[in-house]
Amino acid sequence: MSPVITYKPSENTTLNFEYEYGRRRGLFDRGFATGSESQILPISRFLGEPSDFLNIDYQRLSATVDHRFSQNLQLRSSFSVQSSFDNNAYTQPGDLEPDGRSAERGYITNRNRRTEDYSWQTDLIAKFNTGSIAHQLLLGFELRRNTDINPIFDADATSIDVFNPVYGQRQLGTVEQRVFGTRISTTGIYLQDQVTLLSNLKLLVGGRGDFVFSDNSAKIGDANTTNTNFYDSAFSPRVGIVYQPIEPISLYASYSRSFVPNNATTANGVSLEPSRGTQYEVGIKSELFDRRLSATLAAYDITKTNIPTVDPNDIDFSIAIGEIKSRGIELDVAGEILPGWKIIASGYLNDAFVSKDNTIPVGRRLGNTAYHGATLWTTYEIQQGSLKGLQFGGGIFYVGSRIVDPTDPFTLPSYLRTDAAISYKRRNWRAAVNFKNIFNVKYFDTNGGFVVPQAPLTVLGTISVQF
Repeated sequence: MSPVITYKPSENTTLNFEYEYGRRRGLFDRGFATGSESQILPISRFLGEPSDFLNIDYQRLSATVDHRFSQNLQLRSSFSVQSSFDNNAYTQPGDLEPDGRSAERGYITNRNRRTEDYSWQTDLIAKFNTGSIAHQLLLGFELRRNTDINPIFDADATSIDVFNPVYGQRQLGTVEQRVFGTRISTTGIYLQDQVTLLSNLKLLVGGRGDFVFSDNSAKIGDANTTNTNFYDSAFSPRVGIVYQPIEPISLYASYSRSFVPNNATTANGVSLEPSRGTQYEVGIKSELFDRRLSATLAAYDITKTNIPTVDPNDIDFSIAIGEIKSRGIELDVAGEILPGWKIIASGYLNDAFVSKDNTIPVGRRLGNTAYHGATLWTTYEIQQGSLKGLQFGGGIFYVGSRIVDPTDPFTLPSYLRTDAAISYKRRNWRAAVNFKNIFNVKYFDTNGGFVVPQAPLTVLGTISVQF
Protein backbone atom coordinates (compact mmCIF):
# COMPACT_ATOMS: atom_id res chain seq x y z
CA MET A 1 0.00 0.00 0.00
CA SER A 2 1.52 3.36 -1.01
CA PRO A 3 -0.91 6.31 -1.26
CA VAL A 4 0.36 9.72 -2.43
CA ILE A 5 -1.35 13.07 -1.81
CA THR A 6 -0.34 16.28 -3.58
CA TYR A 7 -1.69 19.65 -2.44
CA LYS A 8 -1.05 23.08 -4.01
CA PRO A 9 -2.03 25.86 -1.58
CA SER A 10 -0.76 28.39 -4.13
CA GLU A 11 0.62 28.55 -7.63
CA ASN A 12 4.20 28.60 -6.31
CA THR A 13 3.92 26.02 -3.53
CA THR A 14 3.48 22.25 -3.74
CA LEU A 15 3.12 19.83 -0.84
CA ASN A 16 3.58 16.07 -1.31
CA PHE A 17 2.72 13.44 1.27
CA GLU A 18 3.63 9.79 0.72
CA TYR A 19 2.98 6.75 2.88
CA GLU A 20 4.07 3.19 2.26
CA TYR A 21 3.27 0.07 4.24
CA GLY A 22 4.58 -3.39 3.53
CA ARG A 23 4.08 -6.76 5.15
CA ARG A 24 5.83 -10.02 4.36
CA ARG A 25 5.10 -13.47 5.72
CA GLY A 26 6.81 -16.56 4.42
CA LEU A 27 9.53 -19.17 4.52
CA PHE A 28 13.13 -18.06 5.04
CA ASP A 29 15.44 -19.82 2.57
CA ARG A 30 19.10 -18.77 2.70
CA GLY A 31 19.94 -20.82 -0.39
CA PHE A 32 23.16 -22.83 -0.61
CA ALA A 33 26.51 -22.27 1.04
CA THR A 34 29.27 -21.49 -1.43
CA GLY A 35 30.56 -24.64 -3.09
CA SER A 36 30.00 -27.01 -5.97
CA GLU A 37 26.81 -28.45 -4.42
CA SER A 38 24.97 -25.31 -5.51
CA GLN A 39 25.63 -26.23 -9.14
CA ILE A 40 24.52 -29.87 -8.99
CA LEU A 41 21.47 -29.67 -6.72
CA PRO A 42 18.03 -28.81 -8.12
CA ILE A 43 17.10 -25.17 -7.52
CA SER A 44 14.08 -26.33 -5.50
CA ARG A 45 16.28 -28.07 -2.91
CA PHE A 46 15.68 -26.62 0.55
CA LEU A 47 18.36 -27.16 3.20
CA GLY A 48 16.54 -25.48 6.08
CA GLU A 49 13.49 -26.67 8.01
CA PRO A 50 9.76 -26.25 7.19
CA SER A 51 9.34 -24.34 10.47
CA ASP A 52 11.74 -21.58 9.35
CA PHE A 53 10.02 -18.24 8.80
CA LEU A 54 10.54 -14.58 7.89
CA ASN A 55 8.11 -11.91 9.10
CA ILE A 56 8.72 -8.26 8.23
CA ASP A 57 6.53 -5.18 8.70
CA TYR A 58 7.75 -1.80 7.51
CA GLN A 59 6.38 1.72 7.15
CA ARG A 60 7.65 4.84 5.44
CA LEU A 61 6.20 8.35 5.67
CA SER A 62 7.56 11.39 3.84
CA ALA A 63 6.53 15.00 3.39
CA THR A 64 8.03 17.38 0.82
CA VAL A 65 7.47 21.09 0.31
CA ASP A 66 8.55 22.80 -2.90
CA HIS A 67 8.23 26.59 -2.94
CA ARG A 68 9.27 28.99 -5.68
CA PHE A 69 9.94 32.49 -4.33
CA SER A 70 10.57 33.75 -7.87
CA GLN A 71 11.62 32.48 -11.24
CA ASN A 72 15.23 32.38 -10.00
CA LEU A 73 14.88 31.24 -6.38
CA GLN A 74 13.43 27.93 -5.18
CA LEU A 75 13.31 26.05 -1.86
CA ARG A 76 12.82 22.29 -1.57
CA SER A 77 12.62 20.55 1.81
CA SER A 78 11.80 16.92 2.59
CA PHE A 79 11.36 14.96 5.82
CA SER A 80 10.97 11.20 6.00
CA VAL A 81 10.76 8.52 8.65
CA GLN A 82 11.01 4.79 8.04
CA SER A 83 10.75 1.89 10.45
CA SER A 84 10.81 -1.87 10.17
CA PHE A 85 9.99 -4.70 12.57
CA ASP A 86 11.60 -8.06 11.90
CA ASN A 87 11.03 -11.53 13.32
CA ASN A 88 12.70 -14.52 11.71
CA ALA A 89 14.09 -17.95 12.40
CA TYR A 90 16.05 -20.04 9.94
CA THR A 91 18.32 -23.04 9.66
CA GLN A 92 21.41 -21.95 7.78
CA PRO A 93 23.43 -24.40 5.63
CA GLY A 94 27.22 -24.42 5.81
CA ASP A 95 30.09 -26.30 4.21
CA LEU A 96 29.94 -29.95 3.21
CA GLU A 97 31.40 -32.45 5.63
CA PRO A 98 34.13 -34.93 4.53
CA ASP A 99 31.50 -37.45 3.32
CA GLY A 100 30.67 -35.06 0.46
CA ARG A 101 26.91 -35.07 1.09
CA SER A 102 26.20 -33.80 4.62
CA ALA A 103 25.99 -30.03 5.04
CA GLU A 104 26.77 -28.43 8.36
CA ARG A 105 23.98 -26.20 9.67
CA GLY A 106 23.35 -23.50 12.23
CA TYR A 107 20.15 -22.10 13.69
CA ILE A 108 19.63 -18.35 13.93
CA THR A 109 16.68 -16.29 15.08
CA ASN A 110 16.16 -12.53 15.25
CA ARG A 111 13.34 -11.66 17.64
CA ASN A 112 11.76 -8.23 17.57
CA ARG A 113 14.53 -6.55 15.59
CA ARG A 114 13.63 -2.90 15.09
CA THR A 115 15.25 -0.36 12.79
CA GLU A 116 14.33 3.31 12.41
CA ASP A 117 15.61 5.94 10.02
CA TYR A 118 14.89 9.68 10.20
CA SER A 119 16.09 12.14 7.57
CA TRP A 120 15.60 15.81 6.76
CA GLN A 121 17.04 17.39 3.63
CA THR A 122 16.65 21.01 2.49
CA ASP A 123 17.93 22.59 -0.74
CA LEU A 124 17.97 26.23 -1.83
CA ILE A 125 18.44 26.70 -5.60
CA ALA A 126 19.27 30.13 -7.01
CA LYS A 127 19.84 31.23 -10.60
CA PHE A 128 21.72 34.45 -11.37
CA ASN A 129 24.29 36.00 -13.70
CA THR A 130 27.66 37.61 -13.10
CA GLY A 131 28.18 39.52 -16.32
CA SER A 132 27.87 37.08 -19.22
CA ILE A 133 28.33 34.03 -16.97
CA ALA A 134 25.20 32.19 -15.76
CA HIS A 135 25.09 30.39 -12.42
CA GLN A 136 22.81 27.79 -10.87
CA LEU A 137 23.76 27.65 -7.20
CA LEU A 138 22.66 24.85 -4.88
CA LEU A 139 23.04 25.17 -1.10
CA GLY A 140 21.74 22.45 1.18
CA PHE A 141 22.00 20.42 4.34
CA GLU A 142 20.99 16.93 5.42
CA LEU A 143 20.35 15.45 8.86
CA ARG A 144 19.97 11.69 9.29
CA ARG A 145 19.72 9.31 12.22
CA ASN A 146 19.59 5.51 11.94
CA THR A 147 19.00 3.17 14.88
CA ASP A 148 19.07 -0.63 14.91
CA ILE A 149 18.27 -2.90 17.88
CA ASN A 150 19.16 -6.45 16.89
CA PRO A 151 18.68 -9.38 19.34
CA ILE A 152 20.20 -12.58 17.92
CA PHE A 153 20.00 -16.14 19.22
CA ASP A 154 22.10 -18.76 17.45
CA ALA A 155 23.27 -22.33 17.92
CA ASP A 156 24.83 -25.21 16.02
CA ALA A 157 22.26 -27.55 14.44
CA THR A 158 22.35 -31.09 13.11
CA SER A 159 23.61 -31.59 9.55
CA ILE A 160 21.39 -32.48 6.60
CA ASP A 161 21.91 -34.78 3.61
CA VAL A 162 21.90 -32.41 0.61
CA PHE A 163 20.97 -35.22 -1.81
CA ASN A 164 18.28 -36.85 0.33
CA PRO A 165 17.16 -34.33 2.97
CA VAL A 166 15.04 -35.54 5.87
CA TYR A 167 13.29 -32.72 7.71
CA GLY A 168 12.05 -32.45 11.27
CA GLN A 169 15.16 -33.97 12.87
CA ARG A 170 16.98 -30.76 13.69
CA GLN A 171 18.62 -30.67 17.10
CA LEU A 172 20.24 -27.61 18.60
CA GLY A 173 23.46 -27.22 20.52
CA THR A 174 24.09 -24.54 23.14
CA VAL A 175 22.12 -21.39 22.33
CA GLU A 176 24.09 -18.13 22.45
CA GLN A 177 22.37 -14.79 22.86
CA ARG A 178 23.77 -11.56 21.41
CA VAL A 179 22.05 -8.17 21.53
CA PHE A 180 23.49 -5.34 19.44
CA GLY A 181 22.43 -1.72 19.36
CA THR A 182 23.63 0.86 16.83
CA ARG A 183 22.84 4.53 16.40
CA ILE A 184 24.45 6.51 13.57
CA SER A 185 23.91 10.28 13.32
CA THR A 186 25.00 12.10 10.16
CA THR A 187 25.10 15.81 9.34
CA GLY A 188 25.87 16.93 5.80
CA ILE A 189 26.33 20.44 4.36
CA TYR A 190 26.90 20.96 0.65
CA LEU A 191 27.37 23.74 -1.91
CA GLN A 192 27.41 23.40 -5.69
CA ASP A 193 27.59 25.87 -8.57
CA GLN A 194 26.78 24.97 -12.16
CA VAL A 195 28.41 27.67 -14.28
CA THR A 196 27.63 28.34 -17.95
CA LEU A 197 30.85 29.91 -19.21
CA LEU A 198 29.84 29.79 -22.88
CA SER A 199 26.83 28.43 -24.72
CA ASN A 200 28.79 25.21 -25.34
CA LEU A 201 30.92 25.09 -22.17
CA LYS A 202 29.67 24.35 -18.63
CA LEU A 203 31.55 23.87 -15.39
CA LEU A 204 30.34 22.22 -12.18
CA VAL A 205 32.16 22.90 -8.90
CA GLY A 206 30.97 21.79 -5.51
CA GLY A 207 31.76 20.16 -2.21
CA ARG A 208 30.13 18.47 0.75
CA GLY A 209 31.12 18.27 4.40
CA ASP A 210 29.98 15.24 6.41
CA PHE A 211 30.09 14.68 10.17
CA VAL A 212 29.28 11.20 11.49
CA PHE A 213 28.87 9.96 15.06
CA SER A 214 28.27 6.28 15.80
CA ASP A 215 27.23 4.89 19.18
CA ASN A 216 27.25 1.09 19.64
CA SER A 217 26.35 -1.34 22.39
CA ALA A 218 26.88 -5.10 22.53
CA LYS A 219 25.85 -7.76 25.04
CA ILE A 220 27.10 -11.28 24.33
CA GLY A 221 25.82 -14.07 26.54
CA ASP A 222 26.00 -13.26 30.24
CA ALA A 223 28.80 -10.72 29.83
CA ASN A 224 28.28 -7.08 30.69
CA THR A 225 27.15 -4.69 27.98
CA THR A 226 30.06 -2.98 26.22
CA ASN A 227 29.77 0.43 24.58
CA THR A 228 31.92 1.87 21.81
CA ASN A 229 31.64 4.99 19.70
CA PHE A 230 33.53 6.94 17.07
CA TYR A 231 33.37 10.31 15.36
CA ASP A 232 34.54 11.01 11.81
CA SER A 233 34.28 13.81 9.29
CA ALA A 234 35.33 14.53 5.72
CA PHE A 235 35.15 17.07 2.94
CA SER A 236 34.22 15.64 -0.48
CA PRO A 237 34.88 17.89 -3.50
CA ARG A 238 33.28 17.50 -6.91
CA VAL A 239 34.36 19.03 -10.24
CA GLY A 240 32.97 18.43 -13.72
CA ILE A 241 33.16 20.02 -17.15
CA VAL A 242 31.02 19.59 -20.29
CA TYR A 243 32.05 20.83 -23.75
CA GLN A 244 29.97 20.66 -26.95
CA PRO A 245 32.18 20.91 -30.05
CA ILE A 246 28.99 20.59 -32.11
CA GLU A 247 25.38 20.63 -30.90
CA PRO A 248 24.62 16.86 -30.82
CA ILE A 249 27.97 15.91 -29.19
CA SER A 250 28.96 16.53 -25.56
CA LEU A 251 32.37 15.68 -24.12
CA TYR A 252 32.63 15.55 -20.33
CA ALA A 253 35.06 14.81 -17.52
CA SER A 254 34.55 14.69 -13.77
CA TYR A 255 36.36 14.17 -10.49
CA SER A 256 34.66 13.49 -7.18
CA ARG A 257 35.26 12.12 -3.72
CA SER A 258 32.72 10.39 -1.49
CA PHE A 259 32.19 9.69 2.20
CA VAL A 260 29.47 7.15 3.02
CA PRO A 261 28.52 5.94 6.53
CA ASN A 262 28.33 2.15 6.86
CA ASN A 263 25.27 0.61 8.50
CA ALA A 264 27.07 -2.75 8.61
CA THR A 265 28.37 -4.08 11.93
CA THR A 266 31.07 -6.53 12.96
CA ALA A 267 30.44 -9.72 14.93
CA ASN A 268 31.33 -7.74 18.06
CA GLY A 269 28.54 -5.25 17.40
CA VAL A 270 30.78 -2.37 16.32
CA SER A 271 29.75 -0.29 13.28
CA LEU A 272 32.22 -0.20 10.44
CA GLU A 273 33.72 3.22 9.91
CA PRO A 274 32.59 5.17 6.82
CA SER A 275 33.72 4.24 3.32
CA ARG A 276 35.69 6.79 1.32
CA GLY A 277 36.03 6.93 -2.44
CA THR A 278 37.67 8.78 -5.31
CA GLN A 279 36.25 8.67 -8.84
CA TYR A 280 37.54 9.88 -12.21
CA GLU A 281 35.26 9.68 -15.25
CA VAL A 282 35.42 10.81 -18.88
CA GLY A 283 32.84 10.26 -21.58
CA ILE A 284 31.00 11.34 -24.65
CA LYS A 285 27.26 11.81 -25.09
CA SER A 286 25.51 12.12 -28.44
CA GLU A 287 21.99 12.67 -29.73
CA LEU A 288 21.25 11.14 -33.12
CA PHE A 289 18.40 11.06 -35.65
CA ASP A 290 16.88 14.39 -34.63
CA ARG A 291 17.38 13.52 -30.95
CA ARG A 292 15.28 10.37 -31.20
CA LEU A 293 18.27 8.30 -30.05
CA SER A 294 20.86 9.09 -27.39
CA ALA A 295 24.11 7.28 -26.64
CA THR A 296 26.68 7.61 -23.85
CA LEU A 297 30.15 6.07 -23.72
CA ALA A 298 31.97 6.45 -20.40
CA ALA A 299 35.24 5.28 -18.86
CA TYR A 300 35.86 5.41 -15.12
CA ASP A 301 38.43 4.71 -12.43
CA ILE A 302 37.14 4.35 -8.85
CA THR A 303 39.05 3.70 -5.64
CA LYS A 304 37.21 2.99 -2.38
CA THR A 305 38.38 2.16 1.13
CA ASN A 306 36.75 0.41 4.08
CA ILE A 307 34.17 -1.49 2.00
CA PRO A 308 31.89 -3.95 3.87
CA THR A 309 31.99 -7.61 2.88
CA VAL A 310 30.79 -10.83 4.48
CA ASP A 311 32.70 -11.98 7.54
CA PRO A 312 33.83 -15.53 6.61
CA ASN A 313 33.79 -16.52 10.31
CA ASP A 314 30.29 -15.17 10.97
CA ILE A 315 28.41 -14.57 7.73
CA ASP A 316 25.59 -12.62 9.38
CA PHE A 317 28.07 -9.81 10.01
CA SER A 318 30.66 -7.84 8.06
CA ILE A 319 34.33 -7.03 7.87
CA ALA A 320 35.91 -4.19 5.92
CA ILE A 321 38.15 -4.53 2.86
CA GLY A 322 41.13 -2.20 3.06
CA GLU A 323 40.91 -0.85 -0.50
CA ILE A 324 39.24 -1.78 -3.78
CA LYS A 325 39.61 -0.48 -7.32
CA SER A 326 37.05 -0.55 -10.11
CA ARG A 327 37.97 0.38 -13.67
CA GLY A 328 35.69 0.00 -16.62
CA ILE A 329 33.80 1.19 -19.68
CA GLU A 330 30.02 1.55 -20.10
CA LEU A 331 27.91 2.09 -23.20
CA ASP A 332 24.24 3.06 -23.00
CA VAL A 333 21.86 3.62 -25.93
CA ALA A 334 18.19 4.61 -25.60
CA GLY A 335 15.52 6.19 -27.73
CA GLU A 336 12.57 5.83 -30.08
CA ILE A 337 13.75 4.56 -33.45
CA LEU A 338 10.34 4.85 -35.11
CA PRO A 339 6.98 6.02 -33.73
CA GLY A 340 6.04 3.47 -31.07
CA TRP A 341 9.31 1.50 -31.35
CA LYS A 342 11.62 2.09 -28.36
CA ILE A 343 14.93 0.51 -27.48
CA ILE A 344 17.23 0.43 -24.46
CA ALA A 345 20.65 -1.22 -24.73
CA SER A 346 23.68 -1.21 -22.47
CA GLY A 347 26.93 -3.04 -21.99
CA TYR A 348 29.90 -2.81 -19.66
CA LEU A 349 33.40 -4.07 -18.86
CA ASN A 350 34.27 -3.74 -15.19
CA ASP A 351 37.54 -4.80 -13.59
CA ALA A 352 36.82 -4.61 -9.83
CA PHE A 353 39.40 -6.09 -7.46
CA VAL A 354 40.93 -5.88 -3.99
CA SER A 355 43.96 -3.57 -4.17
CA LYS A 356 44.95 -3.47 -0.47
CA ASP A 357 44.05 -5.71 2.47
CA ASN A 358 45.65 -7.58 5.35
CA THR A 359 43.74 -10.86 4.90
CA ILE A 360 42.12 -10.98 1.43
CA PRO A 361 44.57 -11.68 -1.42
CA VAL A 362 45.38 -8.56 -3.44
CA GLY A 363 43.96 -8.92 -6.96
CA ARG A 364 40.95 -11.00 -5.82
CA ARG A 365 37.77 -9.86 -7.58
CA LEU A 366 34.89 -8.32 -5.64
CA GLY A 367 31.95 -10.51 -4.70
CA ASN A 368 28.96 -10.61 -7.05
CA THR A 369 30.69 -8.29 -9.52
CA ALA A 370 30.80 -9.53 -13.10
CA TYR A 371 33.64 -8.55 -15.42
CA HIS A 372 31.18 -7.95 -18.24
CA GLY A 373 27.44 -7.76 -18.86
CA ALA A 374 24.88 -6.47 -21.34
CA THR A 375 21.17 -5.71 -21.66
CA LEU A 376 18.89 -5.24 -24.65
CA TRP A 377 15.20 -4.37 -24.26
CA THR A 378 12.81 -3.22 -26.96
CA THR A 379 9.09 -2.46 -27.10
CA TYR A 380 6.60 -1.59 -29.81
CA GLU A 381 3.25 0.07 -29.17
CA ILE A 382 0.54 0.23 -31.82
CA GLN A 383 -0.13 3.90 -32.51
CA GLN A 384 -3.52 3.92 -34.20
CA GLY A 385 -6.59 1.88 -35.04
CA SER A 386 -8.70 -0.34 -32.84
CA LEU A 387 -5.58 -1.88 -31.22
CA LYS A 388 -4.02 1.44 -30.27
CA GLY A 389 -2.35 1.11 -26.86
CA LEU A 390 -1.37 -2.55 -27.33
CA GLN A 391 2.34 -2.99 -26.61
CA PHE A 392 4.75 -5.91 -27.07
CA GLY A 393 8.22 -6.10 -25.53
CA GLY A 394 11.15 -8.43 -25.15
CA GLY A 395 14.77 -8.47 -24.20
CA ILE A 396 17.85 -10.32 -23.04
CA PHE A 397 19.98 -9.86 -19.92
CA TYR A 398 23.54 -11.20 -19.81
CA VAL A 399 25.68 -11.32 -16.68
CA GLY A 400 29.21 -12.73 -16.67
CA SER A 401 30.74 -15.07 -14.12
CA ARG A 402 31.19 -13.80 -10.55
CA ILE A 403 32.80 -14.94 -7.33
CA VAL A 404 30.47 -15.08 -4.34
CA ASP A 405 32.65 -13.02 -2.01
CA PRO A 406 36.32 -11.95 -2.02
CA THR A 407 37.20 -14.27 0.88
CA ASP A 408 36.33 -17.31 -1.28
CA PRO A 409 37.22 -17.74 -4.99
CA PHE A 410 34.21 -19.99 -5.71
CA THR A 411 32.75 -18.76 -9.02
CA LEU A 412 29.16 -18.60 -10.22
CA PRO A 413 28.76 -19.20 -13.97
CA SER A 414 27.54 -16.56 -16.40
CA TYR A 415 23.93 -16.58 -17.61
CA LEU A 416 21.70 -15.23 -20.35
CA ARG A 417 18.06 -14.60 -19.36
CA THR A 418 15.25 -13.77 -21.75
CA ASP A 419 12.14 -11.83 -20.72
CA ALA A 420 9.03 -10.68 -22.57
CA ALA A 421 5.95 -8.57 -21.88
CA ILE A 422 2.60 -7.63 -23.37
CA SER A 423 0.36 -4.82 -22.18
CA TYR A 424 -2.68 -2.79 -23.16
CA LYS A 425 -3.58 0.68 -21.95
CA ARG A 426 -6.81 2.55 -22.44
CA ARG A 427 -7.72 5.88 -20.94
CA ASN A 428 -6.69 5.67 -17.27
CA TRP A 429 -6.20 1.91 -16.89
CA ARG A 430 -3.53 -0.55 -17.95
CA ALA A 431 -3.29 -4.35 -17.97
CA ALA A 432 0.00 -6.21 -18.43
CA VAL A 433 1.46 -9.71 -18.44
CA ASN A 434 5.19 -10.11 -17.87
CA PHE A 435 7.16 -13.27 -18.65
CA LYS A 436 10.49 -13.62 -16.83
CA ASN A 437 13.05 -16.27 -17.79
CA ILE A 438 10.92 -17.63 -20.61
CA PHE A 439 13.49 -20.32 -21.51
CA ASN A 440 13.69 -21.55 -17.91
CA VAL A 441 17.43 -20.94 -17.56
CA LYS A 442 19.04 -22.16 -14.34
CA TYR A 443 21.00 -19.28 -12.87
CA PHE A 444 22.11 -17.96 -9.49
CA ASP A 445 22.67 -14.77 -7.56
CA THR A 446 24.51 -14.28 -4.29
CA ASN A 447 23.41 -12.71 -1.03
CA GLY A 448 25.40 -12.45 2.17
CA GLY A 449 27.90 -15.12 1.12
CA PHE A 450 25.21 -17.60 0.02
CA VAL A 451 24.33 -18.87 -3.43
CA VAL A 452 20.66 -18.17 -4.11
CA PRO A 453 18.88 -19.97 -6.99
CA GLN A 454 16.77 -17.59 -9.07
CA ALA A 455 13.20 -18.15 -10.24
CA PRO A 456 12.43 -20.36 -13.25
CA LEU A 457 9.82 -19.27 -15.80
CA THR A 458 7.60 -16.75 -14.01
CA VAL A 459 4.39 -15.14 -15.29
CA LEU A 460 3.07 -12.04 -13.55
CA GLY A 461 -0.14 -10.22 -14.41
CA THR A 462 -1.01 -6.70 -13.23
CA ILE A 463 -3.91 -4.27 -13.58
CA SER A 464 -3.46 -0.61 -12.65
CA VAL A 465 -5.79 2.38 -12.60
CA GLN A 466 -4.87 6.05 -12.27
CA PHE A 467 -7.31 8.58 -10.88
